[in-house]
Amino acid sequence: MTREAAPALTARLRTAVHPGAGPCACVCGPLADRPDATVVRHGTTVAKAHAPGTDPRELTLRLTVAARLPGVLLSPLTPAPAHLDDRLVTHWPYGTPVDRDDPDAAPWEETARLLARLHRTPPPEGLPPMRGPAKAAQAISRLRRTLRDRTSTPAPTSTPAPTSAEAAPVLAAWAALPPWARAEASAPGTPALCHGDLHLGQLVRHPAPDGPWRLIDVDDLGVGTPAWDLARPAAWYACGLLPPDEWLRFLTAYQAAGGPAVPEDGDPWPVLDVPARALTVQTAALALTKALTAGRPLDEVERAVVDACARMTGAPAQLDREFPE
Repeated sequence: MTREAAPALTARLRTAVHPGAGPCACVCGPLADRPDATVVRHGTTVAKAHAPGTDPRELTLRLTVAARLPGVLLSPLTPAPAHLDDRLVTHWPYGTPVDRDDPDAAPWEETARLLARLHRTPPPEGLPPMRGPAKAAQAISRLRRTLRDRTSTPAPTSTPAPTSAEAAPVLAAWAALPPWARAEASAPGTPALCHGDLHLGQLVRHPAPDGPWRLIDVDDLGVGTPAWDLARPAAWYACGLLPPDEWLRFLTAYQAAGGPAVPEDGDPWPVLDVPARALTVQTAALALTKALTAGRPLDEVERAVVDACARMTGAPAQLDREFPE
């Protein structure tokens, strides 16, 4: 199955929802269609085709965790993935996502409380590692491949894409991270049950449209350092992309809910510094890869994270305002 997976997945989901022939009035269509995930909706049901090569045993374990934590994670409709060509497919109830056009609607407190509950839940036996560091390593590998391809097939001089020199600080910031943040060693500290890819796109209201918030997307769920789940908003704040009051709303709510990733009182940055740097590097690597592939300059947000990497002199040294004490 290729990126044209959405039509096949849509047809299969419609058949599952409506076994008989004939038209229906359901709201339906693709929600995402990327090489690593195709998601389609038909009425109140959503089907997701996971990335090629996804381990069926590990995905089933992650589905089991979601089913056992209905107050934190959206519960799957089926206990195990199905097969569609070369992809594993899971089925979920539809939930209303965060309104990206309304920054004031961002559920920072609810997100923090859900994370704290997740992190306090003992991980089940046999659950694989949280995939956050592995995804960061994949982003760096993609950037390096893109740079090699650009070197072997030089772009026209008029192309306003980033240069290899602009990528150098990102690769240097990656090299300065400790091995565990590069998925080369086990994470330090007491392991916890982690989401692995926390951002506002990973929340929905269920039942739609105004039920309680739930975390979605179990692909990266696993055992690891819980600070990683706080690292993306921490990095956004450190890079000036998340207002201080929104960061404090999130952090304070997490601490008040007894989240174990950071101290209940005192400075959280000794714990958050390395994960935040890793997420900044990952974001910058993805931004450079997209810009190089499209032959375009970096936009304002992409430039901010790349510039943040350029200011990194090594972990865990501080970066003025960007990574505060």
